[in-house]
Amino acid sequence: MKKNVIVLAAVAFVALSCISVFASNEMHEGMWEITSSIDMPGMPIKVPPTVVRHCYTKEDVKDQKKVVANKNSDCTVTDMKKSGNKVTWKMQCTGKSKGTFSGETIFGNDFYESTMNMQSEGRSMTTKSKARRIGDCP
Repeated sequence: MKKNVIVLAAVAFVALSCISVFASNEMHEGMWEITSSIDMPGMPIKVPPTVVRHCYTKEDVKDQKKVVANKNSDCTVTDMKKSGNKVTWKMQCTGKSKGTFSGETIFGNDFYESTMNMQSEGRSMTTKSKARRIGDCP
């Protein structure tokens, strides 16, 4: 059971990292710090928040849809809408990451906040992330 939680958390993080890239033409390239927390109803343990750093390149923020497809070939964005600085999206994944994802991300030039809901194998999970640009990539 704990292994399933870790796998689902990893899938959620990868999905959020990928989705966040394509949402804003104004997003700046550079090193970003992303803090994510997961809520999985019915789980006996609470997954602690994770903090990771990710380098978004000029190409990442330029050709965002391509980044999503390249990160996980088992996932397909099925619906994406942008209104101002808010993006909503849906994604379907097969294989090891099988599930249905939907989310909303609000962007600034050097920050974003995102909520993603996932349904997989009868389980649901909500991941909330806050990210901020912390400098240039090494």
